[in-house]
This record gives sequence, structure tokens and C-alpha cells, in this order.
Amino acid sequence: MMFQHVFAEMNEMLDEITRKYPLAGQAQKQELAEKWSLLQHMSDGIIEEWLSFEEKMGYLRHAFRSLESREIPDLPELDDPAFVKGQGYYKLLMFPQASAQFEQVVKQFTDSVLARTYLGMCHLHLEQYDRAAKHFWIVLEKAANKRLRSIIYNALGCIEAHKGIFDKAKEYFKLAHHHDPSLPEPLANLEACANSTGKLHYGPELTSLL
Repeated sequence: MMFQHVFAEMNEMLDEITRKYPLAGQAQKQELAEKWSLLQHMSDGIIEEWLSFEEKMGYLRHAFRSLESREIPDLPELDDPAFVKGQGYYKLLMFPQASAQFEQVVKQFTDSVLARTYLGMCHLHLEQYDRAAKHFWIVLEKAANKRLRSIIYNALGCIEAHKGIFDKAKEYFKLAHHHDPSLPEPLANLEACANSTGKLHYGPELTSLL
């Protein structure tokens, strides 16, 4: 609730600047420019604090995993600062910054299918479809996890749909559903392709892998 109040005030100030600036005189433009500078400073500060929070959450998540008795694959990349920052940027929909972080992780942890999946998703959001597909096919060669394979096939279907190749897209969405019927996105995307309407869904389900 506290953050909602802060963002409400920031949005109200931004709306005021947008509304008044085109018709403002020189003095008022200077005042509005100072408010804009303040908003920019606040935005940068919030992002840095969020990334710091995500880094601490990553360390705590690792501690909890160590205490749990169930078997969990060893994923050292999850504790890498670049991975934590990449996740933070990804959640903030800052895909160019997230991509740069995951590039570093993939260079250090070349076999990390999770980091490569995030990197591919960043390229997909940035409409860099060929680069995204390249990473997704590498993941499919290495990954046995059915949920991850479903996520990847769903993403490949979205790429084909964006290219207008709907028959291929439908094939990938069906494969995604086959690998993990509990994942809702493939069926929704399959329907969107069948009707040539609706928004394609991909990406948010990555959190279910951690």
C-alpha cells in the first residue's frame, strides 16, 4: 500500500507535467523541468533499491533451498549477481538491461539453461526473433524438464506467429501443451492463432521454475 501511494503521487505529478508543459511560459517550464528531474531521480533510486532487494532475496532463497530436505538441482548461477540483477530488470520489463546481465551469466555458466531461457525471452520481448530462437533451440537440446520445454515451445510458437507462419506456430503451441498441460499460455496462444486475434502470452511463467 505504501508503494501504491508513492507511485500514485509520481503519476499525478507526471500527468501534471504532460498537461501543462506545452502551454507553459518560460518560468513555469523551468518549474516543470525541475519536477521532471525530481521524478527521474526518484525513478532511478527506486530501480536501484529494487535491484538491491532482489539481490538480497536471491541470497535468502539460496539459504532456504539449502535447509530444505527435498532434492533440488544445483544451480550456482542463481547466486551470481548478474543473474539476480537480470531477474530484477526482467521483472521491471527493462529487457535491454536484463539481456546485458544474462549475457554475462551465459558466458560464465555456459550450460545454464535457465539463464539462456531468460536471455532468449529478453530477445523475444525486444522482437529480436532470430536471436531468441537461437537460444531456445540450444535450451531444447539440453533441457529435460517438461515445464521448461513447454515454456520454450510456447515461445517458439510466438516467434512463428509474429512472423505470420501460423501453421508452424500452432504446431509449437501443441507441443508446449503436450509437454506440460498445466501451463495455460499455449492453449490461449493456440486459440489466438486460430482466430487471428488476441495477444500472445509468454515470459511470466518463468518464475514457476525457481
